[in-house]
Amino acid sequence: MRGSAAETLGEAPPVRDRSNLILLVLCSAAFMALLDVFVVNVAFTAIGDSYSGSELSDLSWVLNGYTIVYAALLIPAGRLADRHGRKAGFIAGVALFSLASLACAFAPSLWWLVAFRVLQAAGAAALTPTSLGLLLTTLPAERRAGAVKIWATSTALAGAIGPVLGGLLVKVSWGWIFLINVPLGVAAIVGAVLLLPETKDSSVTRIPDVLGAVAIAIGFGGLALALVKGGEWGWTDRSTLLVFAVTVAALLVVAIRMVRHPVPIIDPALLRVRSFFWSNVTALLFCIAFGAVLPSVILRLQTGLQYDALITGLAVAPGPLLVPFVAALGQRLGKRMSAGKLVALGNAFVGLGAVLMAISASVDVNYWSQLLPGWMLVGVGVGLALPNLLAKATVDLPPARVSTGSAIVNTSRQLGYVLGVTLLVAILGTLTTGAANSLDSFRWAWWAIATVGLLATLTSFGITTPSQPNK
Repeated sequence: MRGSAAETLGEAPPVRDRSNLILLVLCSAAFMALLDVFVVNVAFTAIGDSYSGSELSDLSWVLNGYTIVYAALLIPAGRLADRHGRKAGFIAGVALFSLASLACAFAPSLWWLVAFRVLQAAGAAALTPTSLGLLLTTLPAERRAGAVKIWATSTALAGAIGPVLGGLLVKVSWGWIFLINVPLGVAAIVGAVLLLPETKDSSVTRIPDVLGAVAIAIGFGGLALALVKGGEWGWTDRSTLLVFAVTVAALLVVAIRMVRHPVPIIDPALLRVRSFFWSNVTALLFCIAFGAVLPSVILRLQTGLQYDALITGLAVAPGPLLVPFVAALGQRLGKRMSAGKLVALGNAFVGLGAVLMAISASVDVNYWSQLLPGWMLVGVGVGLALPNLLAKATVDLPPARVSTGSAIVNTSRQLGYVLGVTLLVAILGTLTTGAANSLDSFRWAWWAIATVGLLATLTSFGITTPSQPNK
């Protein structure tokens, strides 16, 4: 058989560039994990209807159990993946998430559903930092910053598709909101096996700090639990105070182990990276604002306009649909502006959107004039802030710590979402549909969100390294 020209000349055949396929696999898994969060929120009422006799406090664990475990396990999962293999951690996370999703769809009781949601969260905690870690260690250096922005945009896009898809699937059965994860998960696993190389931190031969990993899981899990349940238990209740005390003790153990253990779960050197430190502070504040503004819009639509799940999803979709287009614009603006300035601009838009909703609100709710304009500004802000924020948080880290760094940033985001929801619930309290006090509550909530957006705008300027102003 006649060989190719390359073989005739004795040259090796060209190696096919698989960067785009790798990016697709990693983004699809992260998209799947975030999509699940949004579709479950829309289906919450339908889930409660299917389990007769379930109280609201019990049903809340379908959401809260996932939030708490996800926040608690992100950093330990990322650190272990750095040491033992990111590809293996990614495949294990996707497999666990997919199997748990299948189990959720057929859960025989409410508490079985909560248990399977906890398993889902464990899978998501493994696949999230490993997907970003693999992206940063597998792709060429010149493509990493842009790829991280695409990764972040894909997760934001889940916010646009999730509510609409969830509303449609609930019309058939809420079980389908979990079943859609199975084919996505299988495809991601097949792609990972065929395309992804194994990467790990070969310089570390000792097992990472097990006690530190347990302490950080207890600390962040306790903090999330106290924030989520404090309003229900009472902020001065003994249960709430006990959880806060355990949280503080666990985080003190983490701080001590960071300094003393030879292989700490969080390397103190990471926190000395200026862009990484300020990106975490800004991510926390940004997600407090976004974590509050999204449910505030949904509640306003459902209490003020009596929208059902499907119409609410369609009404919410325009803001997130702007994200990929604005992110592409931000990619071009990044050649002229520093990452810190772009993130600051994005946070300013989020705050401005909340201000616009606050000043235009009235007792007679109007979606087109009172909610949509401000919500679109929030979408613009997310498109500018989130991709650039995540990109700058991780690109300056040493390759051996990218999964851990990614996990820390995503933990900051997750805790921000919990704080945002807690802030919103604390301000809104018990709503009376159409009443003037409901209007005042929403206005106060949007002003509070705008204030957090302003703080995030200010901290954003710390992201850019002074010696590299355009990066």
